[in-house]
Amino acid sequence: MQEKTQLVRAIGRWTLAALVLNSIIGSGIFGLPAVVAAKLGAASTWAYLVAAAGIAMIVGCFAEVASQFHDAGGPYLYARAAFGRWAGMQVGWLAWLVRLTSAAANANLFVLYLAEFWPRAEQPVARVAVLFLVLGGLALANYRGVRTGARLNAVFAIAKLLPLGIFIAAGLVFLHTRAAPITMPRATGGWLDALLLLVFAYGGFEAALMPMGEARNPRRDAPVALFAALAVVTAVYTLVQVVVVDTLDAPAGIDRPLATSARLFLGPAGAGLIAAGALVSVYGYLSGQFVSAPRLTFALAERADFPAVLASVHPRFRTPHVAIVAHAVLVLALAVAASFRWNAALSAVARLLTYGVVCGSLLVLRLRHPQAEAFRLAGGRLFAVLGIAFCCLLVSRMGKGELVAVLATGTLACANWLLARRWPGRRNADGPPRGGGGPSQERSAEEITGTGS
Repeated sequence: MQEKTQLVRAIGRWTLAALVLNSIIGSGIFGLPAVVAAKLGAASTWAYLVAAAGIAMIVGCFAEVASQFHDAGGPYLYARAAFGRWAGMQVGWLAWLVRLTSAAANANLFVLYLAEFWPRAEQPVARVAVLFLVLGGLALANYRGVRTGARLNAVFAIAKLLPLGIFIAAGLVFLHTRAAPITMPRATGGWLDALLLLVFAYGGFEAALMPMGEARNPRRDAPVALFAALAVVTAVYTLVQVVVVDTLDAPAGIDRPLATSARLFLGPAGAGLIAAGALVSVYGYLSGQFVSAPRLTFALAERADFPAVLASVHPRFRTPHVAIVAHAVLVLALAVAASFRWNAALSAVARLLTYGVVCGSLLVLRLRHPQAEAFRLAGGRLFAVLGIAFCCLLVSRMGKGELVAVLATGTLACANWLLARRWPGRRNADGPPRGGGGPSQERSAEEITGTGS
């Protein structure tokens, strides 16, 4: 029997770190500073650090769990190995829908920012054409090879940091030379709501763990990439908030706070730089999505949880080409049909639930494989419990609309689970999977989690 084409391991440590950066820094940095300032005033800067501390506990759990796996799938794979197929499919559906809707929302934002330079971009025909060109170009780059997609992702990770770095440096110099900085009042309420928004801003790092089937050394590279990217993101987010809060009298009522702030100390050219930076940031985010999201689809199909055709690997380019094309088509359809706001609540809920499950996975996997050759988070069990508590606390801020969305997603996942039990390969699908092959190729539990000899 002819062996199926395998994915190629071409993602190194710093390419993975760039993918994490691109998966976190999207459009939120250009709008959230005003929203958080409206809730917390001068204390909003501290909120970024508090949220970073909460996310750091979760990132630590992800780093330990991810280092035990060698295959594509990310949180879906971890939940499946720790809690079984049903739980894995629940997490897989949540993660999959978040990836699709967030990519579609950011594609819409790309059109909105482009309209600053080309107003006709918002007209119906031009909008669809722009969406098609943006998404089609990224799909083609990733279709032809993971190296192309990963390099493109690394370029945009650097490109999106440059305008933000200029904004921070020029803003801090401006604040240092100004005689009387603005003093905003300290708000006393809204901390949980602000932290919920900031979890959304810091979220997305889990998407970078989905293409682990193409990473060179997941065991060593995943923890370094996660913590390095989180350190950079925390510094950027916090310093941006410092500049915005200390340069604007009332940032709460401003739609584009960074552009407005930049206009004060860099003039109209600075505002244009930030608008261009927003375009680059959103495009870079989409670039990262095209590397990570199709690998989740691939992983679900590889384990007979999605139709097997989605696990096809191109014989020449060695990419999950069917999953890439399917991702592009679905994102285009959602981008044309829906707006950015439609995605935000679902994304926040799904991420918190996913994060809680992965923290729980750390506890289960430590019990099952105490001697696993993997990264070990100091105080990991404590951080896992604190991470679960952090997620539960913020989930308490969810409304009825978010609850309906979660229940609907869970219902679809249950229906998928029932159907998948009847598909070919079902008998082998419940065991730990083997990367790169079809649905019926399996490994032992020790081999997939790195506990074998």
